[in-house]
Parts: sequence; C-alpha cells; structure tokens
Amino acid sequence: MIDEATLDRAVSAGILDAAQRDALVALAASESSPSVRKPEAAPPSVDDQMRLVGGGNDIFVTVGIVLLFSGALFALQAVLPSNSMVLAGLLAAASWAVAEIVTRQKRMRLSSTVLALVFSASVFALLSDFISARFGLAGGINPISLFALRDDAVPIGLVMAGGLIAAAAVYFLRFKVPVLAADVAVAATGLAFFAAVLVTYDGIVSGAIAAPGAEQLAQVLSTALVIPLICGVLIFAVAVALDLHDRDRQTVWSDCAFWLHVVSAPLLVHPLFILATGQEGLTGGIEPVAGAGVLLGLMMAAFVLVALAIDRRSLLAPTLAYFGSIGIYYLINGAANTTGIPPFALILVSIGALVILFGAGWQRIRGLIIRPLLPTSLLNRLPPIKA
Repeated sequence: MIDEATLDRAVSAGILDAAQRDALVALAASESSPSVRKPEAAPPSVDDQMRLVGGGNDIFVTVGIVLLFSGALFALQAVLPSNSMVLAGLLAAASWAVAEIVTRQKRMRLSSTVLALVFSASVFALLSDFISARFGLAGGINPISLFALRDDAVPIGLVMAGGLIAAAAVYFLRFKVPVLAADVAVAATGLAFFAAVLVTYDGIVSGAIAAPGAEQLAQVLSTALVIPLICGVLIFAVAVALDLHDRDRQTVWSDCAFWLHVVSAPLLVHPLFILATGQEGLTGGIEPVAGAGVLLGLMMAAFVLVALAIDRRSLLAPTLAYFGSIGIYYLINGAANTTGIPPFALILVSIGALVILFGAGWQRIRGLIIRPLLPTSLLNRLPPIKA
C-alpha cells in the first residue's frame, strides 16, 4: 500500500496534483473504515485446511517414497547383515537427503511425515544395533537382557530414549515436521515406564518390596498403568498449551499439538477405562464394579466436552474407538442377547452415528454446547468457534 509520504513525493514530481492526492487518501481511508469494510469469509476449520495431506501430488510422492525405501531396505539387507549399523545409518541419511527436497523445498505434508517416520525408525534401529553390539546382546534388546545387565540398564535406557529425542529435535529444527512431537512424547513415556520398572525391580531384589505372586500379577499390571496415565496427562497439558499459544491454528506448533493429542488420548483412555470397568490386566476379562456403566458414560461425556472445548477431533477419535468398541459392547451385550441383534452390529451403528454427527456438525455442536457452558474469559483463550 502506498503511504502518504510517497503521494507527497508524487505531487512534488508532478505525477499527481494536490486534488488527486487528497482524493486517493480519502478513498484509502474509506475502504479501511470498519463501517464499509467488506465482510470476510470465515476461516476454514483445521481439518478443511488439509494439514496432513497436501493434495494428489503429495500422495503420489508418498507412494514413491514407500517404494523407494522398501526397495532400498531389501537391497541393503541382501548385501549387509540385518542388524548392521551401516544399514540403519544409510537409511537415515537417505531419508534426510530426500527430505531436503520433499520437505525443505516442496513442503509436501504427507510425504514429509512419512520421511520423518522413516528417519526416526532408522535412528531407533541404529541405536538398538549399537547397544546390541556394545554389550554383546545377540538376541537383541529385550527386558530379560536388560535385567541381566542391571548395572548398565540406566545408560542403555538413556541412550535409546535420549538418542531418539535428540535426533528428532535436530530433524525438527531443520525441517519442522510436526509428527516428530509424537516421537518425542512416545520416547519420553517409554523412558518413564522403564525407570518405574527398574525402581520396582530394585525394590524386589533388595527386599523392600514383596515379590508378587501369580494371583497378584493382574493387580500389579493394573497399578503399573499409573505411569502412562501420568505421562498422558503431561503430554495432554503440553498439547493444550501449544493450542492456546496458537488459537487460530496457523503455525507448526498447532500441528505438533495435534500429534501430541493423538499420543495422549490412548494413554489417558486405557487406564481410565480399566478404573471404570475393573478390567483384569492379564486376561482382559471385565467384571464391572458398581456403577461401571455410569462411570463409563461420565468419562465419555468428559472427553467429548474437552475435545469440543479445545477443538480437537484427534482427542475424540481414539476415545470413541476405545470406549465405544469395548465399553459399549459390555454395556449393550445384555440387550443384544435378549433382542437377538449381534453386539457388533449395535457397536457399528452407535459409533457410526456418533462419527457422522460430530464430523458433519462439529463447529455447530461446539457453538451449541461450549458457548453457553463456559465463561467468556475462558472462551477468549480457546480456539474460536466458527459457527
């Protein structure tokens, strides 16, 4: 936009006269006035912006990447040992090189996500091969081998999780691929769970904790879910903080929040589901505690309200899949047995109806439920309601 100083120079140079200059200034002022400004179209929702897929060419290139690295993997395995660090290193370097074009220059979203996952998997394989070679673990890394190497278990865990997090951070600084946030979250959760297992193991060995009997293993497994639950809460909190930092979903940080919600949802849903239904950790059998159906319904409602408030279907999808497929099965199984309708059919109808309802009218549902439910001070901090 031309400023008034430029118009003054145009008058001095004889390009415009004073009357023309004043008319241009008045026209610009009238167009910028709120009373005459043309209404702008509502910005598209996050899903409408195709944040995960960049179009047909992106899908086309993604297919090429899958074929390229699949062929490269089979070819390298034919000339190199399957656990060779050279193989993993070559794949990691190749994914970085391809990302310099696909991600750095072309900014293809789906292709970039696949390349980032290939890089992360290659780095994980490289770290695993390094640790196996360093400590002579012929069968690879497994819990039994780690307990046998108890004195070195902490460095091994730090190398695995820390190395993966560091590699993801370096890759993110270069290419800004949001899916790496999920890699970091999963690696940090794995490290936390590993540390809790080691603490319990040391307590049992020292005698500070009684070794559980066979009949207590189910309870031990259920108690161990407190670690992923805590990690899920922390990951969810970080995701919400990123969402609040970018309310209009315009930067890469909101895309990182999307992947953090994808990771946090199962970490939250599974432990809470077991608490509500009394599911047995080893066999998966469910012996509902008193009011299990009520608790399950309240949890589903709470997750729906939270997902609507923060405008994240990525949080709601695994909730419906888990609570719906397993929870609804046990809640309606009795009715199905009396009516003769297969439980699976009722599950499909229930989940399908919910998905269509929320998919077709997400923003309208947000407006009808969230706007009257929350105070204006909180609404102004949440993603705007576009309906």
